[in-house]
Amino acid sequence: MRVLAFEDSYDIEALLSAGNVDTSQITLEQKWNSENAISVIQEFAPNVLLLDHFMPPMKGLEPLKALMLSVKNGELQRPEIIVGISSAGFANRAMLSAGADQAISKFNLATLDIWQKNGE
Repeated sequence: MRVLAFEDSYDIEALLSAGNVDTSQITLEQKWNSENAISVIQEFAPNVLLLDHFMPPMKGLEPLKALMLSVKNGELQRPEIIVGISSAGFANRAMLSAGADQAISKFNLATLDIWQKNGE
């Protein structure tokens, strides 16, 4: 599983490990800002995209909207799963409205069922 995370405050691999997610079968790339997000998504080609809402220089909502437009225009392949990760409920609802498949507090990230598919 290829996971690309845009998160500026917390180490995603550490959050997953603390939640007992086996990360040995995950190729995880974390970006600590949203600079060149679309290019990074295109280059890495993740199965799972994790987007923090509050992140510089653009909130996660902006790359998500740009991603969805690029997919619609046939310029980019959509990740299988897009997850909004914010500790603010309104931010996660905004991510869902913009096209994310799921949204969760980043501190509960390890509870998502997508990690059980790991290795299949």
